[in-house]
Amino acid sequence: MKRLILAGLAAAVASVLAIGPATAADKTIAFVVNGSSDFWTIAHKGTDKAVSELKGYSVEFKIPGQSSAAEQRQIVEDMLARGVAGIGISPVDPDNATALLNKAAGQVPLFTFDSDAPKSNRLLYIGTDNVAAGVQAGELIKKALPNGGKIMLFVGTLGNANARERVDGIKKAIAGSKVEIVDVRTDDIDFAKAKRNVEDTLTKYDDLAMLVGLYSYNTPIIYDAMKAAGKLGKIKVVGFDEDPVTLRGVQEGVIEGTVVQQPYEFGYQTVKLLAQYIEGDKSFIPADHLKIIPTRVIDSSNVADFQKTMKELLKK
Repeated sequence: MKRLILAGLAAAVASVLAIGPATAADKTIAFVVNGSSDFWTIAHKGTDKAVSELKGYSVEFKIPGQSSAAEQRQIVEDMLARGVAGIGISPVDPDNATALLNKAAGQVPLFTFDSDAPKSNRLLYIGTDNVAAGVQAGELIKKALPNGGKIMLFVGTLGNANARERVDGIKKAIAGSKVEIVDVRTDDIDFAKAKRNVEDTLTKYDDLAMLVGLYSYNTPIIYDAMKAAGKLGKIKVVGFDEDPVTLRGVQEGVIEGTVVQQPYEFGYQTVKLLAQYIEGDKSFIPADHLKIIPTRVIDSSNVADFQKTMKELLKK
């Protein structure tokens, strides 16, 4: 829990700081994420790298204090009022944010990353094919449960396209198997609620074969709650993303594996390509307006090497 508190404090500081020294002549790009986690710390490294390669640009990395559509709306309105040159955003509730996103897209180039808003006028989505990532998780689930079993899914909010698509991918992968999804528990990206969801599940159900965390913080919370309950290794776990606790669980053999994205690339490519577009080069925009960054599965066979990579990315 100390790790989560420290991450929140770091997020509060990062939310008000621009990346790199801005000058009056700089064009500012707003990079608006959907919550606080090490996932976005890695993306921050990518935006840092992009700024170091650009001339005349600065970035404001904005982290909502609470993961809410209302707070994201205020951030976007503030950025527009300040005259930013472009906006990248991972929308909390894309279906209900269409009007806001279209307003922003009418004033500046707008990209989405991590969570898409295909009904909006965004120019480009940079991120994961979340259905395909869900299928990868589903294959991990089937491998860990060859005879089937009941599983529970945990995620921040099903209002986000990435969450719904991951669930859809898992359902696609397990179709025809004996794996049964009991429910999908949401927590509104509230860590305390996420912990209660896991604790309540462990108390209420005594026949679950697996818990599955769909957001970066869900699997570490599952790990901690199961450890406290003495159930690590007794109920299988599959996760998403590369939180250090998740990777430790994979290394210890109590987490079957995790599907990881490339948040560094989300940050780097969003800033670089927005600057390119602002400068008048639109040639990189594909017909489908999608730039998919591949995911990969981390399990016992490759976790040690991956942990080394993550330590480098998370260095201050």
